[in-house]
Amino acid sequence: MEALVWILLPVVVAAGSALLSFYIMQARMEVAVAREREALSEARVLLESSKKTMTETIKATEEQTRRQALDDFLADVRVEERHFTRENRTLFLNKKSLVLQERIYFRNIPLSNWVEHETTVEEGADVDKLIQTLSVFSGQTLPAASNQPRKLLR
Repeated sequence: MEALVWILLPVVVAAGSALLSFYIMQARMEVAVAREREALSEARVLLESSKKTMTETIKATEEQTRRQALDDFLADVRVEERHFTRENRTLFLNKKSLVLQERIYFRNIPLSNWVEHETTVEEGADVDKLIQTLSVFSGQTLPAASNQPRKLLR
């Protein structure tokens, strides 16, 4: 029996050592897998945040480009005005009227025909102010805050 103990003792020690090394390696593998999962989750978070910032940047760039294109287009659109006074003489009535003509251009291409406005002018009336009130295509001023200058609409 003593011979059997000497034969089985190294087998039991080897089996114990194998079992101990198996559990140690299993624990090491779990730690390595946990580290990999942590690195993967950090990479996913980083990827999601960079994707979000990229989409916001793309949207902002598209909006800025659209705004710039509209500004460039509006810079090329202009209004040409001309005005003159017309006098209608009848028997005892001398009628004076102001004729204002406006036309919209894109660069040098006319977009509309001449739009004509005619109004009677009384003696001593301010013709420049009357022209501004008759104008259809020119920008109207908006009331701004009292400390800021007025802004023109296009």
